[in-house]
Amino acid sequence: MNALNQIILEGNVVRTPLQKCTPNGKTVCTVPIAVNSKYKNSEGTVTEEVSYFDVDTFGKLAERCAEWCPPGREIRVVGRIKQNRWKDNEGKSHSKVLIIAEHVEFLKLPKRLADEIFNRNKPSTDIAAPAAQNTVAAIKEAIAAASEQEREQLPVF
Repeated sequence: MNALNQIILEGNVVRTPLQKCTPNGKTVCTVPIAVNSKYKNSEGTVTEEVSYFDVDTFGKLAERCAEWCPPGREIRVVGRIKQNRWKDNEGKSHSKVLIIAEHVEFLKLPKRLADEIFNRNKPSTDIAAPAAQNTVAAIKEAIAAASEQEREQLPVF
């Protein structure tokens, strides 16, 4: 039986995700995120701490993350921890902890980023363009409304 290995992280994308294709044709996307936390130290002062993680996504999820995770986007990741270990040419041991995503929720998206994404995916000006533009506007409104509603429904731990 496998030991429990599950993690939930919420943070901001810090760099443009890197999308690759494996030799067998599977899409992989690495999304670098920063997770902020605050705590009181032994002197009683509030200390802020930032941890950086690479989140690996696969398949359709990788394609979606490559498209919808610009730097600055807030995401929530449910996945597992994986540790890669290797030795360099001099025989020195190295290790890196990765997060393998099983689920990614796209949370807050600053307005300037939303406009950038939607302009990038803007439909062409053909006969169906007015209907497509209405659809894009409806999607923008739904995303804005959903992220507000989602925030209000989050459990407090």
